[in-house]
Amino acid sequence: MQDFLNSRKEFISEIYKIFSKLDEELVRMKPDKGWSPKEIIGHLIDSASNNHQRFIRAQFTRELIFEGYDQDEWVKVHNYQNADWQLLLSLWRDYNLLLIHALEHIPKEMLSIERIKHNCDMIAFNTVHKDVSVTLEYFIEDYFKHLKHHINQFRKLMGF
Repeated sequence: MQDFLNSRKEFISEIYKIFSKLDEELVRMKPDKGWSPKEIIGHLIDSASNNHQRFIRAQFTRELIFEGYDQDEWVKVHNYQNADWQLLLSLWRDYNLLLIHALEHIPKEMLSIERIKHNCDMIAFNTVHKDVSVTLEYFIEDYFKHLKHHINQFRKLMGF
């Protein structure tokens, strides 16, 4: 898991360096459908916030059952489109680095416990049928797959 988390730290740092050079007007461009690049980063902040709590709470239970959230409404209520780009980007980077710090301290045995009760059929990026057990390690890896998916979406909008 440590190698996995180290590679995620490097990825976050690389993306931050690239994205921090982007002009505010460029990241405000909104496609006909979906979120602007700023809103994508805002959504990833929301995702980090929600999953931070999930990862911590998972260490006190044998279940992976968590509340979902209405992603579009969170983006809208936060008004990410009109937030300062550098603020959003720094918060995204720092929140994920804090999250990784917390993940580095989860005991190995906690990561591999098979969780029979979960709602990863509803809240995971790559869903798992409710009758199939899942581990916290899977859920953590799934979080970073979700993050990477949206970073690729961002890059596609920016044309790189």
